[in-house]
Amino acid sequence: MLLIARSLLLALLLLLVFVVGSLACLLRPRHRDNVHMFARWFSAAAPILGVKLIVRRSTAAGSEPCIYLANHQNNYDIFTHTAAVPRGTVSLGKKSLAWMPLFGQIYWLSGNILIERNNRSRAFETMANTVRKIKDKCLSVWIFPEGTRSRGRGLLPFKAGAFHTAIAAGVPMVPVLASNQCHINLNRWDNGVVIIEMMDPIETQGLDRSHVKALSERIHAAMAAKLEALNQEAASLMQRA
Repeated sequence: MLLIARSLLLALLLLLVFVVGSLACLLRPRHRDNVHMFARWFSAAAPILGVKLIVRRSTAAGSEPCIYLANHQNNYDIFTHTAAVPRGTVSLGKKSLAWMPLFGQIYWLSGNILIERNNRSRAFETMANTVRKIKDKCLSVWIFPEGTRSRGRGLLPFKAGAFHTAIAAGVPMVPVLASNQCHINLNRWDNGVVIIEMMDPIETQGLDRSHVKALSERIHAAMAAKLEALNQEAASLMQRA
């Protein structure tokens, strides 16, 4: 019964968000703050999932453009990670998303960037355009560097695109971790705590393409360690509840 009630409530909420959001996007198509607007609405649904969100933002992260690197676990990211998306931020997603009825059109209209990953030349062209948007429009870009959902397998290896883009644009990279959320069960009343933590920026000024691998490995190690710490903290908070 709880599963049905939650599913219906989420469906109604998403329908309302899509209707109101579509009107807003039509009035200001691809505006720099459209994604932040949707992110706030989606994260507000976390209590419906029975999840308490704890969001920690880095005090060292300023208002300058950057590349946000977020871990990608499952479909619940849309209700958890979105709580940390700042203004002036767009996300990078697969071009195939554009063909999803309703969601794909709104995803593009809200200002997000679509990349054709299976076409190497097109992918590089998209990354070059992304660099220009970061510089010209003072935009930050939210990227899932794993490229696919981890589904509880920890932090998967990173793809290089985000690092090439950050170095080409000369902007810092800001890791954002969400603690384990694979335990979320819509048929359970209390799904505990998910901690979202934004780490301090990592500068890329002075780096070039030859530094991509080392930078990727260093950030992956730091994010993996932080994820493990967040998982332990969230588990401890759930045991005390």
